[in-house]
Amino acid sequence: MKKFFLQFFILSLSAPFLFSGCVPLLVGGAAAGAGTAGTYFYIQGELKTDYPGSFQAVWTACEKTIAGMNGTDVVPRKEIAKGTIEAVINGEKVKFDIAYKSKNLTTVAIRVGLIGNKQSSQLLHDKIADYLARG
Repeated sequence: MKKFFLQFFILSLSAPFLFSGCVPLLVGGAAAGAGTAGTYFYIQGELKTDYPGSFQAVWTACEKTIAGMNGTDVVPRKEIAKGTIEAVINGEKVKFDIAYKSKNLTTVAIRVGLIGNKQSSQLLHDKIADYLARG
């Protein structure tokens, strides 16, 4: 019981830092500037990047990625300039957040699992990029 209270105490002390927005930021890719394809931001379990393509083209690439990975329980929610697609891929819940940024620039954030999995998210981003490159 003491161990539980000690863990709870430590967690309660660290909670303000976890939710204050001061989150470690991991940046990958060759470029460090925002808005360029190939720059990835891993923040709070989501791997996010911008794709040079229209909202519709990127949305379709995300759908093809899910289909290609044999995704099940697919739930798309599409609005005018943003949308989400939730699915289960390889037993993991996956969420794609797709948002219009400009005429030929669309942001995609992917979270795999409850707390995120950077490597799995990167694999999905690579597949989206492949589908966009194919046209």
